[in-house]
Amino acid sequence: MEFMERAIMWNKLPVWQVFLWWHHFFLLWSTIDGQTRYSIPEEVKQGTVVGNLAKDLGLVVSELYRRKLRITSEAGKQYFSVDLGKGELVVIDRIDREELCGQRPSCLLPLELVIDNPLQLHRVEIEIQDTNDNSPSFLTKERVLKIAELVNPGARFPLESAQDPDVGTNSVRSYLISKNDNFKLTVKNHKDGRKIPELVLEKPLDREKLSVHNLILTAVDGGDPVRSGTSEITVVVLDNNDNAPQFERQVYEANVSEKATPGTEILQVKATDADEGLNGEIEYFFAEQTTDLILSLFHIEPSTGAIVVKGVLDHETNSLHRFDIIAKDKGNPKMDGHCGIEIKIVDINDNIPEIIVTSLTTPVPEDSPIGTVIALISAKDPDSGDNGKVKLTVSSKYPFRLNPSVSNHYSLVTNGPLDREKNGQYSVKISATDAGKPPLSSEKIILVELLDVNDNPPVFSQPSYVVYVKENHPPGRILCSVSASDSDSGDNAKISYSILDSKVQDVSVSSYVYINSDNGSIYSMHSFDYEKLKVFQIQVQAKDQGSPSLSSNATVHVFILDQNDNAPAVIYPSSAALGSLSHQRMPRSAKAGHLVTKVTAVDADSGHNAWISYKLAEATDTSLFTVNLYTGEVRTKRAVSEQDDSSQRLLIEIKDDGEPVQSSTVTVSILLEDGLHEPILDLRQKMAEPSKKNGRITLYLILSLASVSVLSLLTFLILTVKCIRNSRSSGSCCMRRTDCDDYKNPNRNLQIQLNTDGPIKYVEVLGGDMLSQSQSFRSCMSPMSEYSDFTLIKPSSTTDFKEVISVLDASLPDSTWTFESQQVSRKQSFILIMKI
Repeated sequence: MEFMERAIMWNKLPVWQVFLWWHHFFLLWSTIDGQTRYSIPEEVKQGTVVGNLAKDLGLVVSELYRRKLRITSEAGKQYFSVDLGKGELVVIDRIDREELCGQRPSCLLPLELVIDNPLQLHRVEIEIQDTNDNSPSFLTKERVLKIAELVNPGARFPLESAQDPDVGTNSVRSYLISKNDNFKLTVKNHKDGRKIPELVLEKPLDREKLSVHNLILTAVDGGDPVRSGTSEITVVVLDNNDNAPQFERQVYEANVSEKATPGTEILQVKATDADEGLNGEIEYFFAEQTTDLILSLFHIEPSTGAIVVKGVLDHETNSLHRFDIIAKDKGNPKMDGHCGIEIKIVDINDNIPEIIVTSLTTPVPEDSPIGTVIALISAKDPDSGDNGKVKLTVSSKYPFRLNPSVSNHYSLVTNGPLDREKNGQYSVKISATDAGKPPLSSEKIILVELLDVNDNPPVFSQPSYVVYVKENHPPGRILCSVSASDSDSGDNAKISYSILDSKVQDVSVSSYVYINSDNGSIYSMHSFDYEKLKVFQIQVQAKDQGSPSLSSNATVHVFILDQNDNAPAVIYPSSAALGSLSHQRMPRSAKAGHLVTKVTAVDADSGHNAWISYKLAEATDTSLFTVNLYTGEVRTKRAVSEQDDSSQRLLIEIKDDGEPVQSSTVTVSILLEDGLHEPILDLRQKMAEPSKKNGRITLYLILSLASVSVLSLLTFLILTVKCIRNSRSSGSCCMRRTDCDDYKNPNRNLQIQLNTDGPIKYVEVLGGDMLSQSQSFRSCMSPMSEYSDFTLIKPSSTTDFKEVISVLDASLPDSTWTFESQQVSRKQSFILIMKI
């Protein structure tokens, strides 16, 4: 009932009021083929709400600001905006339908709504409805029409049509002629919908009664309120020349290519005149109301009626041109005839397709999933038909593809995994090709940058580092520097270094060293003592500042190099070890080479620094005694004579081979006695029955020997267990008798000992006797590293070095050995690296 009441009310109201009521209270919207369409009248006020986009498109109003909803218009100028707080589409500028669409029957203004996160495109069409805001008008306000008085009634004289920019019912609907006695007005409906007024002679003219007739032509539109326009028609009655030219056709139609050059003939009009002489000679002209555009594009030959191209034709600007031609004779008075011309401009594929990037999201995270929308792209070609059909393509070498959307719209999406470290930026080439013959194409480069994601951990320059540090070096000195790189960028590539907590001799490694977190330099906290600590390892971690952070570790092997900071210590004779004089007895009957005593010393250092030599520094009689350089045995050089003093005093110097040389001395007092027949037995008895003064040292020696024996036994057991395990897993044993038979005769001075105590394994490769002290080998195996490092210090020859490798190869047949050289002080060292 309410609707019926409103309908009755609208019937009582003027049409324009009803239209405004609809405009203010209800704006029609609909969704057609996935597109939303609204209808609004032209010339609405700024701020007028067109529709609620959020509601009609199913969007959440609270998310519009975050998702950056925005509008693009193909018209170039923005007439609308979105109220992000309400989701409403509002008018922001004056909309003139005639300016936008001319006299096209339908005026649609397409809009594209772009929304990010995720990227979406919505197409909205705004139908601009015409309002009667323009009055009909004539190009010629005054027209003179000359008619002979002998013209028969019924003759028709075409008049100028009025122009009205409005369309539909708001355009020209009818014509009226002012009241007169001789003429009436008829309207001829053209097939294209145009209305052409014609002046028809109803009664014969009489020049003597009235030579000039003044008429008013009125054009009326169908709008509400009605609008109109007028033109003055002056009819001049002529005295003779009673036949006017007549065209063969009322309307001439022709097609011409838009590529036609000036001078090209389009068509030829022809008119005839029944009169003779000058009254029958005809000339052709453009009608008075012809526009300047037509005059600039076409030319007519007055004598032949040939219409030729004068200017540059463009189908995209105007595809159809309509104008009138007048044929005039040369009589007196001159008579004329009229015809209409319609020239259609045939489209040629002369416009290159245009690629328009509506929206571009860059940079793009490199971990974006396949199908992520990167850009919204459209194609435009002003040509028509197949010439205006455009297809977009993207090269297959890029990890992107184009998904077609509505009406020449595409979305550029990812088509594969992205990796910024391999390619940080893509220059994506989009190609547009139309369907014309020949086809035209264009290209556009879209730069897509990738946003780094923390997907790469830091990588050290090498998996492990080997550092040699001299003992007793000052604290605070740099030991080495580790470095790592990260292929990511920004904070994801910023690296900080730290030392992972571990134990070295039951003490935290952080008490030994510290690291600069910025550059990876490792410093010592205090000096090292080789005799207490020979080698240890540091676990260094490099961590980036990404979120979440990634890290990697590297192992630093620190080898303490021995310095000659310990002098040789005498352990026999025991009295000399305690700092007192050593007393020895020898019979006078001793012959040359008689063993008097043996001096034994040890050096807490190792390698060259522990190689000990003995020398007789002073003696009561240097011709009587000699000291073996390597064993320390004191022997007679000749037989004892009666002239030799009974008391002999020897000063023996003991030196190591280090730099600088460290030495110590021992004094031996030898008493020559007669009748002493068992000196060796007495000496052994003396050693077996020590005095209370040196009993404690003997006890220490026994404990030391027992400890060494136990450790050797444990080492042998551990090696045996390992070999049994290896034989079970690989079918071979590294300590089999048959393996050892292959090198039964190596250098007799070569000895290899394995120490498995602690987290780092040591292999001592030493000479077999004092004559082979030019050889000394030391190694380290870390179970936490992929590689085992063996240090060989100053081998005596290449042959001995190869023997060490052959022994290790035979013990570990599945291992691969390499070596490198390193200069340490004045000695040459080598590193054997075993691939586990």
